[in-house]
Amino acid sequence: MQVESPHAQASYANELEGTNVRAMSIATTLFFMWGFLTSLNDILIPNLKGIFDLNYTEVMLVQFAFFSSYFLFALPAGKIVELVGYKRTMIIGLSTMTVGALMFLPASRVPSFPLFLSALIVLAAGITGLQVAANPYVANLGPQRTASSRLNLAQALNSFGTFLAPIFGGLVILSKPAAVGSAPLTGAARAAQRVQEAATVQLPYIGIAATLAVLAIALALVKLPPMNFTQDLRPGEANPGTEDKLRNHPQLFLGALGIFLYVGAEVAIGSFLINYFQMPEIGGLSAKTASFCVSLYWGGAMLGRFAGAAILRFFSTGKVLAVAAAVAALLVMTSMLSYHMTAMVAIIAVGLFNSVMFPSIFTLGLEGLGPLTGRGSSLMVAAIVGGAIVPLLQGKLADGSLGLHHAFILPVLCYAYIAVFGFTRRPVALETA
Repeated sequence: MQVESPHAQASYANELEGTNVRAMSIATTLFFMWGFLTSLNDILIPNLKGIFDLNYTEVMLVQFAFFSSYFLFALPAGKIVELVGYKRTMIIGLSTMTVGALMFLPASRVPSFPLFLSALIVLAAGITGLQVAANPYVANLGPQRTASSRLNLAQALNSFGTFLAPIFGGLVILSKPAAVGSAPLTGAARAAQRVQEAATVQLPYIGIAATLAVLAIALALVKLPPMNFTQDLRPGEANPGTEDKLRNHPQLFLGALGIFLYVGAEVAIGSFLINYFQMPEIGGLSAKTASFCVSLYWGGAMLGRFAGAAILRFFSTGKVLAVAAAVAALLVMTSMLSYHMTAMVAIIAVGLFNSVMFPSIFTLGLEGLGPLTGRGSSLMVAAIVGGAIVPLLQGKLADGSLGLHHAFILPVLCYAYIAVFGFTRRPVALETA
């Protein structure tokens, strides 16, 4: 890892005694941006589905391309941190995200679905680098006793981004009303219409690219406190010299499967909500109106973070996780077996119970690893690839005889496993802010 000069370290000695507000403000902005861009995929999915006349399986390649990047780029990002340091890795991440956002322009002008997927891969690669560097950086911007508080604040800003993105996307990407009663266009007329529809993403992503570029420049110009960690928090960092082996900790692999299924279920639900709410038997909503309802799903997760932080002070992590997963499964089943407002409210409420799952599964999976925690964390981060696989499988179910309404049985099964995982774990304290 790049080591800062002794003079630079000394100049920040006093700042590091407490949280560095300036650095924290910049870092939390980064958390907001990657939450915003991740949730914006929920708007892209119905938009691209209509533009390219895709079925559900095909359009779920959006999430497959995006979340596969976590699996592919987490370890390379860790190596970049080792070579150039945390700040420069965040700058590289922002620059890569800027390139990914700009790639939406040629993708929309052609227009080409493979180019859109390529842009998403580049965008997600930058986000992966940003996450690998920013999480430990925020944790070490002040005293260790307040590390969880800083991370909780940063994650709250991340959730705020996921809440705002569907509203923003609904206003600027899905604002054009669908033509009613008109015959489908063919040939050159359909091609022209496709170009016009694809153009709706150009202005939003130009604005996003400009914002990311400004953040990268600001981060490069602002002097931030150097980090010389006593413990390497990069995903994938090995712990040489230990005789213990990961295979001796089955709870790690059970937890990694839990992360895989949780991220998969959460992303799958969010990905299908707009199309789900447009169904006549569910909501019959326009895409724009449905996008506002999607923001409620992610907003529930944001509010649940604060409620969960309080609840986890008094109840064991495993039991809280189990109850949250069981309730989420029941809510999804309620939506599957009902119609109209009941179906909508039930599926939106799942977001509230999703909120405590990721940190709880992560903590339970890493319990007792000791010096193997870094390598265990690598496996848990790689398991985020569930966000690529589960939505694709649900798309396959939706295209088949089950249809979209009952394809949500897949998230039910995911939550069922998580509930069993939580119930079978012994109590462990989850440090929260």
